[in-house]
Amino acid sequence: MNGGRHWLSRRGYVKRLAGAVGLAGLAGSSQAQQGQTLEIVHWWTAGGEEEALNALLDGFTEQNPQVEINNNPAPGGAGSALDAVIRNRIVNQNPPSTFQIWPGESLTPYTESDALVDIGDSIWGQGMRDAYLESVQNVARPAGNFVAVPINIHRLNNLFYNVEVVESAGVDPSSIDSPDALVGAMETVQSETDAIGMAHQTQSPWSTVQLWETVFIGQHGPQAFQQFLDGNASDQEDQIKSSLELVSRYSEFFPQDSGSVTWDQANARVIDGDAAFIHQGDWAAGQYRAQEGFEYQDQWDYVPFPGTQGAYSMVIDSFVYPDSNPSPEATEAFLNYCGSVDAQERFNPIKGSIPPRTDVPDDEFGPFLTQQKQDFADSDSQPFTVAHGSGVGPETKTAIDEAFSGFNEQYNVDATYQDIVDAFN
Repeated sequence: MNGGRHWLSRRGYVKRLAGAVGLAGLAGSSQAQQGQTLEIVHWWTAGGEEEALNALLDGFTEQNPQVEINNNPAPGGAGSALDAVIRNRIVNQNPPSTFQIWPGESLTPYTESDALVDIGDSIWGQGMRDAYLESVQNVARPAGNFVAVPINIHRLNNLFYNVEVVESAGVDPSSIDSPDALVGAMETVQSETDAIGMAHQTQSPWSTVQLWETVFIGQHGPQAFQQFLDGNASDQEDQIKSSLELVSRYSEFFPQDSGSVTWDQANARVIDGDAAFIHQGDWAAGQYRAQEGFEYQDQWDYVPFPGTQGAYSMVIDSFVYPDSNPSPEATEAFLNYCGSVDAQERFNPIKGSIPPRTDVPDDEFGPFLTQQKQDFADSDSQPFTVAHGSGVGPETKTAIDEAFSGFNEQYNVDATYQDIVDAFN
């Protein structure tokens, strides 16, 4: 039995046991006592992420003043801490009202164990289905039934840069036409300025995982990457190794303290002019937006990561309705709100993402996100990701994260390749 299902199988056992000894009645009494308190578990504690969540909760409270909110963050890079918290709480029959999760493959252990309520009738009315992008609806129902409400779409394959630094170096980011060519641009930056080539953190593996998968797409294309997601890693030895080798070359341009900084601390070095480039999802732009005097195109700008023009690597956040819910009415109200125009118009401009609804006005989004919306509309592929859980199952993702923890220390291409292949087994 694989680890991803084991903990939820135990959960199912605990649930049956509770019913047998009469604990289910006690749980119902507890729910009644908790009333309208909505507990939300999430990992949005950095920069514009926290500001965006607060805007979302303010909008919800305006419409639902009777609901008390228990804002309960579980911070950690790319959800690393939240996953363990939620698993333990579900096993112990103590789920929160709702929690943040990437839709798609990340939902699979929960759907296989009936840990999430089908919200197709209560939340996903016809108006909402008509407004949502079809591709986003599909990842909200990986087992056929709707179990999640996506609230945003981030683009992962961005290369952000400090305008003054690259201009001082004589580098034109729009002319960097391949992942390999980025090496030359970073060499020029470091020879012509005091800035480093690439702000990057290696404290947690996720930033390097997402950098590697973006380099893979830039070198070999979205179709080859989809074949990798489908589990054909052993047939793609040359592609995997070549992209690992290039990330290893990039590491020469990382900050010396990359192992002790967080992603937003690394991103701050672009703001401060201490780094030229950073590869991140467009949540990085939320941090730029929150920085007074740091304006789009004047102080910062972006290009699609070299070689990935036409692709829009999607990172999606969603909220779910756990079974044995402590606040059914409040949870339903919150999920309905998350799927609304008002919620997505408040949340996404601050978060640095675009809405999955197609009827959200552009007025609040500004030129950067308006361009991202256009890039999405013009894209010919929208690959899912490993680093952010939509492209592979949780166990495979965990194993790949472990492989990249070792890669961040040694940059051993052969060993990491084998670890990646083993992750699918």
